[in-house]
Amino acid sequence: MIRPDSGPPEPDAVEAAHVPMPPSVQAGPMAHAIFRVARLHRALAGQLLRRVGLHPGQELVMMQLWDHGPQRQTDLVRLLGSDAATMTRTIKRLEHAGFVRRRPSPTDKRATIIEPTEASLALRHQVDDIWAELEECTAGEMPEKRQAEAVQVLEEIEASLTLAATRLAQQQTDDPAAPPEGRAGRG
Repeated sequence: MIRPDSGPPEPDAVEAAHVPMPPSVQAGPMAHAIFRVARLHRALAGQLLRRVGLHPGQELVMMQLWDHGPQRQTDLVRLLGSDAATMTRTIKRLEHAGFVRRRPSPTDKRATIIEPTEASLALRHQVDDIWAELEECTAGEMPEKRQAEAVQVLEEIEASLTLAATRLAQQQTDDPAAPPEGRAGRG
């Protein structure tokens, strides 16, 4: 288990955490910080999940199935904020590993039901432990009050981004013929 409090941080790790912002991203310091943190968090999650043969995102599918039971694949797409193609690949990989099985929906011939297998239940405790370890690493030595504040700020950022994405999607729906601004052409 990785312990964030297992001694002083390595000098290289401290230095890497305080990389100066390049001039080209100074217009978006918060966006740049989120990008850096998300990249590090996903990389660490990937390292931890590799222990049990999962990749980042697959554990979220399994958690959803363990907590709520069999679900339609389209519902998993919606609940996890994924897209259909990514979810199909994820389910195929989990099925190949023996953690889920697909079956046709008894009420909707177009839908596929995804359910956890018995083999996946042995994985549940390990995934819970990995998430606890990831949380410890993420919080470091941050006091609980600061952790709660950080979660609140992240929820506010999520709400802002959700609203912006919804507005952008609505604008694109209202005027699909308008050229996308700022998009580089191919060629």
